[in-house]
Amino acid sequence: DKSTPPTRYTLARHLGASAVQADAAGSMALLGRPITVDLDRTPVLCWRWSVASPVAGADLTRKAGDDFAARVYVAFRMPSRALGVGARMKLAAARRLAGVDVPDAALNYVWDNKHPVGTERRSAYTDRAQLIVAQSGASEATRWVQERADVAADFARAFGGAPGSPIQLAVASDTDNMGGRARAWFTDLRFVARNEAC
Repeated sequence: DKSTPPTRYTLARHLGASAVQADAAGSMALLGRPITVDLDRTPVLCWRWSVASPVAGADLTRKAGDDFAARVYVAFRMPSRALGVGARMKLAAARRLAGVDVPDAALNYVWDNKHPVGTERRSAYTDRAQLIVAQSGASEATRWVQERADVAADFARAFGGAPGSPIQLAVASDTDNMGGRARAWFTDLRFVARNEAC
């Protein structure tokens, strides 16, 4: 939505580490970069994140509550044969309406306010995006939390079969649906082998 203000991103020091700081105020925007990753060799995404607090009152099951203090987003391009006719038509329509290159599929690792860690469900906005609760609640807020996600396995579970090609890695803090405020920090994002430490 072009009327939604963008989340503000800056470089900052947080708890002794250099990080991307996200400040959301009724806003949403991804801060991303193109990536090329061989998920056969390095299927695991590692990162550290911290939030000032989760978004109170958010509810990932409804569009009106689809806000997160922090999210890490991996977008995929999939072979045409892996997408049904219906999915291809929906994606084409979404790209025409949005005026941007909507990915074929996406995984969103989120810091939720109430759902248990490990909760998985489709986005309230599109069945081409899977939400995975990596952190929940305020017990770990205001400190760095190390995360490790098997992107290849998560993709296979969400969308079936072998993963497509990861094309973008992004971070976000968003409060556009509920109009609140959130602050988050992200650092040390990288892909590693399953037997490799973060």
